[in-house]
Amino acid sequence: MWRLALRTLKFRRTSFVATFLAMFLGAAIVIGCGGLMETGVRMAAAPQRLREAPVVVTGEQTYDSSALTERHRIDAGLAGEVARAKGVRAAVPDVSFPATVLKDGKPLTEKSASYGHGWASARLTPYTLAAGKTPVTGGEAVLDAGLARRAGARPGSSVDIVVQGTAHRFRVSGIAEQRGDHNPDAAVFFTDDRARALAGGRIDSVAVLSEPGTSAAAVADAVRAEVGDRAEVLTGERRGLAELPGTLSSRRTVVILSAVFGSSVVLIVMFGVASTLGLSLQQRAREMALLRAVGSTPKQLRRMILTETAVLSVASVLLALAPGYAIGRLLFKVLTSSGVVAPAITYHAGPLPMATGAAVTVLAAAGATRFAGRRAARTEPVAALAESTAGSRWFSLPRLLLALFFLANGIGLAIATATVMEDGPTLASTAGPASVLFCVGLALLAPGLTKAMVTLLRPPVRALSGLSGQLALRNAATAHVRMAGAVAPIVLLIGIATGTLYMQSTENHVSRTSYDENILADYVLDSTTGGFAPGVVATVRATPGVAAASEFVTSRGFVDRPGGPADTDLRGVSAEGVRQSLDLPVVAGSLEDLRGDTVALSEKKAREYGVRVGDRLPLHLGDGTPLRPTVVALYTDNPKQQYLTLPAATLAPHTGDGLPHQILVRAAHGTGTEVHDRLAALAARVPGTELDDSSSLAGRNNQIQQILVSANYTIVAMIVGYAAITVVNTLVSVTRKRRAEFGLQRLTGATRAQVIGMLTVEGALIGVVATVLGTLASATTIVPYSLVKSGSYLPSGSLGIYLAIVGGSLLLVFGATLLPSWRGMRSPAVDTVKAA
Repeated sequence: MWRLALRTLKFRRTSFVATFLAMFLGAAIVIGCGGLMETGVRMAAAPQRLREAPVVVTGEQTYDSSALTERHRIDAGLAGEVARAKGVRAAVPDVSFPATVLKDGKPLTEKSASYGHGWASARLTPYTLAAGKTPVTGGEAVLDAGLARRAGARPGSSVDIVVQGTAHRFRVSGIAEQRGDHNPDAAVFFTDDRARALAGGRIDSVAVLSEPGTSAAAVADAVRAEVGDRAEVLTGERRGLAELPGTLSSRRTVVILSAVFGSSVVLIVMFGVASTLGLSLQQRAREMALLRAVGSTPKQLRRMILTETAVLSVASVLLALAPGYAIGRLLFKVLTSSGVVAPAITYHAGPLPMATGAAVTVLAAAGATRFAGRRAARTEPVAALAESTAGSRWFSLPRLLLALFFLANGIGLAIATATVMEDGPTLASTAGPASVLFCVGLALLAPGLTKAMVTLLRPPVRALSGLSGQLALRNAATAHVRMAGAVAPIVLLIGIATGTLYMQSTENHVSRTSYDENILADYVLDSTTGGFAPGVVATVRATPGVAAASEFVTSRGFVDRPGGPADTDLRGVSAEGVRQSLDLPVVAGSLEDLRGDTVALSEKKAREYGVRVGDRLPLHLGDGTPLRPTVVALYTDNPKQQYLTLPAATLAPHTGDGLPHQILVRAAHGTGTEVHDRLAALAARVPGTELDDSSSLAGRNNQIQQILVSANYTIVAMIVGYAAITVVNTLVSVTRKRRAEFGLQRLTGATRAQVIGMLTVEGALIGVVATVLGTLASATTIVPYSLVKSGSYLPSGSLGIYLAIVGGSLLLVFGATLLPSWRGMRSPAVDTVKAA
């Protein structure tokens, strides 16, 4: 059987190349998604500034199994307790806060890219003095060499540094250089006491240096016993998470993204491999019959087919390992460039995703071999004399049940999306797979559906296409199973691409318009130096032409409720200007009472949490701090902008930088451009302040809301690309198999033009059938998603998206059909028939 199988592979190159490509590309894509999943589950980062410490103690970054979005700081006294643990040589407290060096009144770095630390932590990178001396007094600082060079600073000179929104003058006591090829953020070092005071008295983490000869694991166990559940102890590659507060919150996004698309890819790959292999076996029906005629048993044929499949699947999996790793790296790069995860996170693709990709490919091939190979092996010897009868039977009870299973699950997910799921990040996790499942169900029933639709299309085709149409209709009637093999992958392509792209365009439109309507401010002041000092908003209000100004802070927190904490968006505002800055129509209480430990929320949220004005709402802020604010106002619900509103002075200290980064400004009526000029002059006096209109704030929010857009498009492009390759494989394989048929037609009087015309009509029929079925499948994603998002059955987005998808699919159909046929008909018809 091995020799026969290998000889068969040698002489059936075209069909086996198509099958090999389906397996190879499928395995590579599954391996890539598996690597992304493993990266999200492990969520590790190599340390940068703290790399010399084998153990790092930091604040617990989770609350009730949910990841915190802000840094959870720890008490400074914990460093002393850590130092007493067995095997600890030194416990170095570490703090990190924005510290922006100015030159000529302007920041040297953008987006708060330089940070302040205590000098004791310099040895953890390590930094060493290249010139000058260590800081001794609170008015001294050490700059890293890069900052000193750009600032033109040297030991003994003075520089202005913005900390906590205020510029302070420091004397440069020294210049520090780091060893190694790591690239931590630009650093400014103060005395340990001054750094701790500037950071608010608490510390970020404790770097643990172990005694010589003591293992990191032993020290970590001793430290855990000392600190208990008051802090988290990190070792190995997870130490870097101490430098990346809020990173764990992206784990859920990465895992959900890889799981949703990975499962869709697995399903599509299994279908693609099975359909390609099934088509290959279907085309070999005469070969199987001849083998039976010379004495082969069905068992021997099944063994031969299984051996062929094993050779192809093993070869494709082995060759797919490296491309699969590269695909995973590409997906991870898209996520890091989009801001979904920090670039410092380590990409992992171990044995598990490799094994998963191999298992999916092998199982898909084995399943196709079992079903398609079983029928081929049972082909009666007499069928060798009647090749035209091969492949005419397609219906079976198992196939019907499997199709109904996929269709029912697709419809079920669509109904769940429209009736059960709430508008939020998880909405796409049910809407997206609905069209994939429905596509697979339709593809399983494609022979019957194709035959029925061709029957409906018979009158217009006859009327419009003449003899070529007659030939195409006859072929479609007698070979509807073959035509369905071409229809099925195109249904997948159109259904998945249309559903996903319109789902994304609807999300973009709804997010942009709802945020625009919520913002009433005319201008926004934005700080790039770590936030605004408390007095800046008062200065803005005093500016002539300003009707109102409100600080603006964003974060995420958790509302404590009996069923478990519910994560929610948080907004911090100023009571004096919130009514003029945000569209929050009050129905009870007053937004002017938003001072101290208070909160305002929508009517819907109040009913959900069971509170009203005057009640206390138990919640935890983004850094894990518990709070029980009093409800002072309820406002009408905006389902697209659901958040709790707190005083900015209450929320800001529990965010990363501890200060508001934006100030919303409402201009007085009739002020024209004068107020803009005054605000621009004010921004020039506050270092690192940028002035823009409120649309920039809406644009930044849209960027945050749509942070997964590029990742979605990349993964969808891979899925669509795989489906497109499956389409080409299928059509080219079918067309090459029909060369003898085309030769016979030419020998009986048909011209090349008439044969090409017949194929053109067949391609049009395939395109029409696939477009109708694919559009129907995409509706299971588009309709429920649009209903939840915008209350409309129709999605938002250009009609051009749909036309481009359908047009691209038709180009694939005609290109993969007409080009091989035209090339094949360059040979004499007699030679083509003789070679069959």
